[in-house]
Amino acid sequence: MLRDIRTNYQKSGLDENTLNKDPFAQFNCWLKEAIDGKGLDPTAMILSTIDQNGNPESRVVLLKEFTSDGLVFFTNYNSKKGRQIAVNHNVSVVFFWAETERQVRIKGIAQKISESDSEAYYLSRPLESQLGAWASPQSQIINSREVLDQNYSQYLQYFQSKEMKKPPYWGGFLIRPQYFEFWQGRENRLHDRIEFQLQDQGWTIKRLSP
Repeated sequence: MLRDIRTNYQKSGLDENTLNKDPFAQFNCWLKEAIDGKGLDPTAMILSTIDQNGNPESRVVLLKEFTSDGLVFFTNYNSKKGRQIAVNHNVSVVFFWAETERQVRIKGIAQKISESDSEAYYLSRPLESQLGAWASPQSQIINSREVLDQNYSQYLQYFQSKEMKKPPYWGGFLIRPQYFEFWQGRENRLHDRIEFQLQDQGWTIKRLSP
């Protein structure tokens, strides 16, 4: 039964005295530990955007860069998420790492990165991924799977005699964080939750009840 499925988290704790006072550094530490733990897709994050009617939409994307500016992911700008971000720049992401029993929630403002940076990343991707970006009219209705396969074959043939380039509708978004919440699973559902909120004077740190 679904009601009987539960995990009693007990691997670690989260204490204000050992927490890094810089949320970027704290996130980078947890991300590195998740990657080193060799769990499935440690860079996967659930991205939530808001549609034109104010309804949230969520999906999984992959974090491709994390710097002092924020988090970078790539997508088709004509996709649902791309169109929604163009109208409402407020987004949130969630990371969950089962191996370390940790979750991080981040809220921020999304903006396009430069064309040159998008181009550089695109050209670093495997050929199959490059062709996939051309072949897929992301989020649009198509008649069948064969449409994708035919598009892929056509672009494969096309770029055998042409220099590969990035589709004009494809690129990266930078999320500039304004909020972090670090969650560490604990026994008896008394989890540790510590939030960082960006204020004029810097980051404020508060503990939340689970």
